Amino acid sequence: METIFVGVSGINAVDNPGPGIAVARSLKEDPELNVRIAGLAYDAMDPGIYMDWVIDKSFIMPYPSAGGEGYLQRLLEIKESYGLDIVIPNLDAELPVYIKYAAQLREHGIDSFLPSDQQFRLRGKDKLADLGDLIEVRVPKTEVVTSLAMLAPAVERIGLPVMVKGCFYKAHRAYTFQEAVAEFEKLVAEWGYPVIVQQVVAGDELNLVGMGDGEGNSLGMVAIRKIWITSLGKIWTGVTIQNERLLAAAERFIRVFRWRGPFELECIVNDDQLYLIEINPRFPAWVYAATGVGINFPSQLLRCSRGLPVAKNGQYAAGKLFVRYSYDLVTEMTAFQNILHRGESP
Repeated sequence: METIFVGVSGINAVDNPGPGIAVARSLKEDPELNVRIAGLAYDAMDPGIYMDWVIDKSFIMPYPSAGGEGYLQRLLEIKESYGLDIVIPNLDAELPVYIKYAAQLREHGIDSFLPSDQQFRLRGKDKLADLGDLIEVRVPKTEVVTSLAMLAPAVERIGLPVMVKGCFYKAHRAYTFQEAVAEFEKLVAEWGYPVIVQQVVAGDELNLVGMGDGEGNSLGMVAIRKIWITSLGKIWTGVTIQNERLLAAAERFIRVFRWRGPFELECIVNDDQLYLIEINPRFPAWVYAATGVGINFPSQLLRCSRGLPVAKNGQYAAGKLFVRYSYDLVTEMTAFQNILHRGESP
């Protein structure tokens, strides 16, 4: 059986986990695939580096904001020294770099399965209202703010409380204008502009993970209702559901945008009304829940990119419980020393 070397990012399995460990576990559980996982880390303390039963070898990467050429060069070094047949990026901030250099990576034998630059931009938080119209779902009142002077009128038009969101990550609820200013300044300092100010909508929080083939066809989808979340808003416990409105909205998203690759819809249902909160252009951290109910999206992605047979079964059971847990790992200090000084694990 051919060995496929897969680069997986987002292996920061902490209180605000990336999707990487869930993606790597899913790949390892496909009995018809022989994969070696290269963990692409940004910090020597990322727990995935030390989870050697999931991640076979880890490498420290430069931050995407440091420049695409350096990032590309690091991937080529990993290809030469270890092997790299395909990369599955799992963090929003990486995607523009991977999309920009997808053709060059392919020339060097490194595949991916990503949306186009146009698709990526059209589902941005600043385009959410237009997108909601196209896929026929409601969107909370949303303002795109590019300066502190714009914040007060945006909050006034929406009305307190509001959600203040970074352009890539993080969202905070502000009950007063002073709180909105404080959260705005933190987000600008960390992620830059724009900042999104959004109406707070109460109701059940529903998420959906899906994948499109780039031709308008679905490669499957799984929906979940959040039961318990962390203080950072991350799912800790959830249950799989069959919500027809949500599933239909995801089908329209795939068809209208001809979406290629994974995505996540974050929604709220309130009095039978479905509100779209945001669309993430990659796997969510809870993607292993889909694997657990029979739809292995990371495996599907790898198979699509490599021209391997893809399972057609898109059915899954509702009422399956997903529970995240923490885990204590004790290992040798040499692993930490290697990643810190050599930029890769032993």
